[in-house]
Amino acid sequence: MLRIHYLQHVEFEDAANIVPWAEARGHTLNRTRLYENESPPSVDAFDWLVIMGGPMNVYEHERYPWLVREKRFIADAIGRNKPALGICLGAQLIADVLGGRVTRNREKEIGWFPVSLTDGARGSPLFHALPRQFLPFHWHGDTFSIPPGAVHAASSEACANQAFQYGDRVVGLQFHLDYSAASIGKMVESCGDELVDAPHIQRSPETLTDAARAAGLQDLLDKFLDAMERRLGC
Repeated sequence: MLRIHYLQHVEFEDAANIVPWAEARGHTLNRTRLYENESPPSVDAFDWLVIMGGPMNVYEHERYPWLVREKRFIADAIGRNKPALGICLGAQLIADVLGGRVTRNREKEIGWFPVSLTDGARGSPLFHALPRQFLPFHWHGDTFSIPPGAVHAASSEACANQAFQYGDRVVGLQFHLDYSAASIGKMVESCGDELVDAPHIQRSPETLTDAARAAGLQDLLDKFLDAMERRLGC
């Protein structure tokens, strides 16, 4: 059994598809709601850290002062050799902590767009669990540089840096496998003002919340998390 702890930045971006995966495998799942100014636990209190997405930027310290504390916590967890998975904003936070740069992407990417694994991902037991090309969900305007010492693992047409792996137990994913159809519906409701006419923004709520595509995310996530779990020897 693994003790998984996740950091949540807004009410409408929770653990979603991670919940059924963890429950089916007998792992415990706890969270820190940073948006309610909750404090993270001791690093000794969990086995695996997951950092969720959110609409804020990693450099908005004045507006979200808890970001500074969160970065210190992530750095401490990684320094203590805890497995860490960052998703979207979470990946950007890990990249920032590891010495990468987080900047505006050349355009926003919102919707269903294919991601391709890089040659560097071929040697990774984690990314080997994913197809060479697959269709995740995206909702981001920022991007990260690949941190020093990390492997560039995936890219898309709109965003060159979609994933990285640092060592054998730290991963950043810019794209979402964690979203359920309900999650995407919450994003449309909460951040729908971003659905403007642009090359890599799908504006139709019906397209964004497509149930068949959303169901495919769970399968991809399960395979990836199973690979991380095997890497931890559990």
